[in-house]
Parts: sequence; structure tokens; C-alpha cells
Amino acid sequence: MGKRDNRVAYINPIAAARARGPVQNSGPTIQDYLSRPRPTWEELKEQLEKKKKGSRALADFEDKMNEKWRKELAKNREKRLGDKERDKKSMDKEEKKDKKEKKKKEKKKSSRHSSSSSSSSSSDSSSSSSSESEDEDEKKSLKKKRKRRKSSARRASDSSEEESDTESKKKKRFKEEGDKDKNEKERRRKRKAERSHKDSSSESTVESSGEEPEAKKKKRSSEEREKFTVKSKKKRKKKHKKHGRKKKKKAASQSDSELD
Repeated sequence: MGKRDNRVAYINPIAAARARGPVQNSGPTIQDYLSRPRPTWEELKEQLEKKKKGSRALADFEDKMNEKWRKELAKNREKRLGDKERDKKSMDKEEKKDKKEKKKKEKKKSSRHSSSSSSSSSSDSSSSSSSESEDEDEKKSLKKKRKRRKSSARRASDSSEEESDTESKKKKRFKEEGDKDKNEKERRRKRKAERSHKDSSSESTVESSGEEPEAKKKKRSSEEREKFTVKSKKKRKKKHKKHGRKKKKKAASQSDSELD
């Protein structure tokens, strides 16, 4: 199997362009651009002046828009001014009504004062009744305030009582626990005392049995002496064991008391 021929033919681009000949330009050349028609200086001045003045159509449009805005502003002003005038008129009417009512009241009061003594007494009674009604209103308001203060004071006292009750309960619990601990300690002490008393009584009985009169000891035989010695040894061994147990119990009780 032979190798593939991947070679490509090389063409000189300059030689190829010469062989093709001159290219036909579709667009304008540089000479055409340089030889283009140009405006004179006078024509240029005229164009600049036109630009400065602007177009008449734009100016007319701006004038029309300004006129519309002015009309709308005038309408809104009229509306606002009309609303203000209406408000003023309504306020004036209300003030006039108030003045008329005040004048009527003053006339009524003057007529009451100008009337006879009976009418004056009646007016006095009415004024006193009005003053009494005001006093009653004040008293009611004072009573309400007092009730509120009392209720707040009661609430505060109730809360303080609840706190004191909780504190007293806690103190009672601590006392009961302390009393229980004391009673337990006293019981332990009594038990220890009873045990020590029993041990001392047993020792005294043994000593009394050992201290018999010499006359009887002489009469006893050698066998009885041996039996007695054996028994006494056994008892002594038991005493030593009890004494060791007592020491252990005392040490344990002391450690418990220290922990408590």
C-alpha cells in the first residue's frame, strides 16, 4: 500500500492577477469623490441661518401646545378657586348660624333675669341644678378613679401575698427537710448507744462469771478449767469481731453525716 499524495499545486497570486486583467470598479473612485460638486460660501451661510431660525412648522406646533397648556391651567385654577369660595361660603354660613344661636341664648337668659322674682328663683334653681349635675359628674369621675386605684392596689397586694405564700411554703419545706435530717441523726445516735450498752453489759456478765471465789475454783477439777478456758477464748474471738464491725459502722455513719 502506497502513501497518499497530499500535495497541492501552488499558484503565484500576482501572476494570477495579471492574467485576469484589470478589474471593473462598480463604485465611485477617489477622483470622483474629490471632484464632487461643493456649495459656495454664500450658500453655506444661508443654510446656517436657516438652521438657526428653525423650521416654521416646529414653531407653530410649539405655539399650539403652549396654548393648550394655558387653557388647561386656567380651567384648573378656576376649579380650585371655585372650591375655595364654596368652602368659605359654607364656613361663613356656619359662623352665622353659631352667632344666631348665641344671640338666642343670650336673649333667653336676659328674659329670664328680667322676669319676676319667681322666675329669678326658678332660674337660680335651674343654674343650681346645672351646677349640681356638674358636681355629680365630677363625683362620678372621682369614684371611678378611686375604684381603679383600689383595683390596682388589690392586684398588687394579691401578687405580693402570692409571693409571700410561695416563700413561706419554701421555708416550710426547708424546715421539714431539716427536721427529718435531725430525727434521722438522733435515731442513729440512739441505735449506737443501745448497741454500745448491750456490748458493755455482755462484757460485765462475762467478767462476773470469770471472777468467782477462789474456794470454788480450787474445788473445780482440771477438766472444768480447760472447758472454761476454751469457752472464754471463743467469746473473746466473738468480741473482737463485733468490735471491728462497730468501728466500720461508726466510720460509715461519720462519712454519711459529713455528706449530709
